[in-house]
Amino acid sequence: MLEVRNVRKIFESPRGNYHALEAVTLSIAEGEFVCLLGPSGCGKSTLLNIIAGFVPVTGGQVTFENKPVLRADRARVMLFQDANSALLPWLSVEENIRFALRVRKIAREQWPQIVDTHLRMVSLDTHRGKFPAELSGGMRQRLQIARALAVDPKMLLMDEPFAALDAQTRDMLHDELERIWKETAPTIVFVTHNVREAVRLGDRVLLMSFRPGRIKTQFQVTLNRPRHVEDSDVAYLSKEILGQLREEIDRSFNAEYSREEKR
Repeated sequence: MLEVRNVRKIFESPRGNYHALEAVTLSIAEGEFVCLLGPSGCGKSTLLNIIAGFVPVTGGQVTFENKPVLRADRARVMLFQDANSALLPWLSVEENIRFALRVRKIAREQWPQIVDTHLRMVSLDTHRGKFPAELSGGMRQRLQIARALAVDPKMLLMDEPFAALDAQTRDMLHDELERIWKETAPTIVFVTHNVREAVRLGDRVLLMSFRPGRIKTQFQVTLNRPRHVEDSDVAYLSKEILGQLREEIDRSFNAEYSREEKR
């Protein structure tokens, strides 16, 4: 479904160039759940924005269903870490979903069924009249997921959507996301800093190196589903991945220390 071939990204500014990605190559199959993992500053979110069509590449190519990704498309929908910035606070739960349907030009006669189906899917059907500020953090993220799925995307791009939530809510949303993924079968690319979260959710974990970001190692996760972050098999594989991640974290600390020394 998705091919990223030898992608490079350099951000230019008057203060100097920032080399975010170099020689990134990967393939993602239809229906796959892929987690991107790496230290801060390795380009995970940049790569996700390139796949979404928000950011152009400096070199290389991204194709989605054999067509070049040149702009954003309704087939690929982004979910953000901060649901507050993604949802419209002056619209109710139901109206937030209706807004997405209107923007995507989905026939109005289909709206009631789509809204009902997706609110039930995320267990928000009894909260449809509430505003985002009246919802908990977990409920806001569930609303963001419902709104994204309502436009029937082929791919969900999730940028650390559960990072700001407490552990109990995060575990509950892991279960919810896995259930929804099985029911609706979108392809998911999920950015996280949390190793156990990546192993808990992913079919594959792609570990990125420190700047400029590259795909350092791929880990195929063959553990039976459903999984839980406290499972011994999840912990064992997480430990293996963490060993390589720490190498990249050390590189990032050393780079930061060198910059401070030069100042």
